[in-house]
Amino acid sequence: MSVMKEEFLTPKEIVKELDKYVVGQDKAKKAVAIALRNRWRRLNVQGPLRDEITPNNIILIGPTGVGKTEIARRLANLAKAPFVKVEATRFTEVGYVGKNVESMIRDLMEISINMVKAEKIKTVEEKAYNLARERILEILFPAPYQKTEDMEDTREKLREMFDDGKFDDREVEIDVEEKVSPFFEVISPMGTEELNLNMPEGLDALFPTRKKRKRVKVKEALEILKQQEASKLIDMDEVKKEAIQRAETSGIIFIDEIDKIVGAESTHGPDVSREGVQRDLLPIVEGTKVMTKYGMVKTDHILFIAAGAFHNASPSDLIPELQGRFPIRVELDSLGENEFRRILVEPENSLVKQYKALFETEGVNLEFTDEAIAKIAKYAAIVNERTENIGARRLHTVMSHLLEELLFELPKPGVTEVIINEEYVDKRLSEIIEDEDLSRYIL
Repeated sequence: MSVMKEEFLTPKEIVKELDKYVVGQDKAKKAVAIALRNRWRRLNVQGPLRDEITPNNIILIGPTGVGKTEIARRLANLAKAPFVKVEATRFTEVGYVGKNVESMIRDLMEISINMVKAEKIKTVEEKAYNLARERILEILFPAPYQKTEDMEDTREKLREMFDDGKFDDREVEIDVEEKVSPFFEVISPMGTEELNLNMPEGLDALFPTRKKRKRVKVKEALEILKQQEASKLIDMDEVKKEAIQRAETSGIIFIDEIDKIVGAESTHGPDVSREGVQRDLLPIVEGTKVMTKYGMVKTDHILFIAAGAFHNASPSDLIPELQGRFPIRVELDSLGENEFRRILVEPENSLVKQYKALFETEGVNLEFTDEAIAKIAKYAAIVNERTENIGARRLHTVMSHLLEELLFELPKPGVTEVIINEEYVDKRLSEIIEDEDLSRYIL
């Protein structure tokens, strides 16, 4: 059963969750929230009509650093959905760095397999731990640790001592499995996916694992053996089946820089034609079947979210067929001083909270006055206006330079509190901001 079939967040609840991490951009949040809830609605439609309902793919239009990627990533986290981010420009390159358009589906499938596998391992974690513990105790105490009734009390005591970490620093010898690399991975760092060999997982037997004897501490041995035992306990056929279903029904693919495959074709150089990339993308977005090493994956109900700045082009410059596959377009707002001030403090992962946590590791309490926050936001907005507008990412460069000296000095005897006020911000940043050439290189 797919994750989406269970009770799911309403569009308003989705927006509320996104508000914790992304400031503003209400139109974009509303659009993606409806798209996500529609997938849950589709899965609850009865009868053959369910397969006919396809997702409304979205194009997010806006400059860099305004929250396009963050919205898509947080959306995937909310849905517990496999999520892949790709750059459209990757598909215009030829040769070693170039990638086949279908590789995005294979990447999505790998992530889906890992997600499902991790969930299944969690359900057998306790059993795997017990089995791994028994194996280690048999190595540590081979003679007395025999499976006889009269030794039960001794075994129980040893288990308790093991659980208390009494044997953690002892060393044991265990067999560790190593996969033999196929010949093409020896001569090339690329895997089977990049070489388009699409080998089924069943052919892994052609490249068997070999066992290597390794001497490690008990604590490390426990982790290795736990993984081995968990792998034996879970049914990989079931994992593959569920992962394919999850990728097909709740997968999200974020295609960034889609505006870069619009516009004039290059007449020379090692580039694939931009329109050619659009035509390659079309069947994937439209709905097709892609062969992966875990089986065939249908792309009909994968949600595609494309994004681009569209400075020198517009979504209407995409080929008409591709435009039709992205019916929802949302323009994101540029960020100004007011938004920067909110971004610094409001999100759960705000920069101020991040730096406070870093200072706490050195036993120092970091505080910012309201005036200091306002000044940082003002300076970031000024630099974006005068140089390149990189949105909220400018706050990272400004904060990094602002706190550079303090971070370098710590830990410092006697320093347990640091208060960043307006004067300190001016002292650290005003000269750089005033000199446009300097701010261009430093911030």
